[in-house]
Amino acid sequence: MIAPIRIAVTGAAGQIGYSLIFRIAAGEVFGPAQPVILHLVEVPPAMGGLAGIQMELDDCAFPTLAGVVQADSDHLETAFKDVNFVVCVGSIPRKQGMERADLIRINGPIFTSTGRAIETAAASNVRVLVVGNPCNTNCLIAMNNAPQVPRDRWFAMTRLDENRAVSQLAQKAGRPVTAVTGLAIWGNHSATQFPDYFHARIDGRPAAEVIGNDSWLQTEFLATVQQRGAAVIKARGASSAASAANAIIDSLKSIVRPTAANTCFSAAVCSDGSYGVDAGLISSFPLTTDGAAWRIVPGLEHGPFAREKLNATVAELRDERKTVEDLLKK
Repeated sequence: MIAPIRIAVTGAAGQIGYSLIFRIAAGEVFGPAQPVILHLVEVPPAMGGLAGIQMELDDCAFPTLAGVVQADSDHLETAFKDVNFVVCVGSIPRKQGMERADLIRINGPIFTSTGRAIETAAASNVRVLVVGNPCNTNCLIAMNNAPQVPRDRWFAMTRLDENRAVSQLAQKAGRPVTAVTGLAIWGNHSATQFPDYFHARIDGRPAAEVIGNDSWLQTEFLATVQQRGAAVIKARGASSAASAANAIIDSLKSIVRPTAANTCFSAAVCSDGSYGVDAGLISSFPLTTDGAAWRIVPGLEHGPFAREKLNATVAELRDERKTVEDLLKK
């Protein structure tokens, strides 16, 4: 009998969580032969909604769902007991008039306790994907409060940004999204992120050559990807949910499955100093993996425009680290 994989999802009763957990339970990430146990975590006032979600999971009768654990966020060590993956969806959202630094400080204590509970209770092979924003710095806080968990186990999600960028390039070129490869997000999951179209390819040709419009790439394309979250909120009155859940699924699959030849995927990881990104920052890079250990794609060259964008997003990450410096010591 195959031992089940335990996956904790915080914010499980929220919009993203609701769009996510049924897909994990159905075997979309780990395959039809791998049983999973879901640890669903919510704040105490949302536990009633979580009970309803478990009823729906029961009613789906997924062959791959081997169990469900419900836990409130006041008892994170119980929530994370023996889990192999933690997907941190839950965080306090940014409200109108709130500065980004305010959001970082408000979420800081949440991820301090999250990191400590992961170190205390999770399985020795735990891997963590932080989704709740500002995800890079939330991940940095949690990682630094779990010093016994190896730093290569920590990821912050920039896959939604990658998917958005791939879609924009494909639409502009009049090609399917499968034709676009090598597109990676660098830096912070914020308006400073850099969707690197210079190293992307469309049907095997350089994307810039296929698009044939540098002005569009350097202005409208970048702005659309960088501001897409705000545009979704303006259009539907709520933040991205289904697309965010889809990006979580894509991220998890990319982390646990070997990367196909001549491709890469985006995630923010603990920098080793590559490409001039300060060691220890949680920054997005193009990555590959053999399914166990990831690596940053080496040897990519950045021209003046790309280097300017990369420098700006790294500077923002440095500023965010300063904002939470007091939270980085366990």
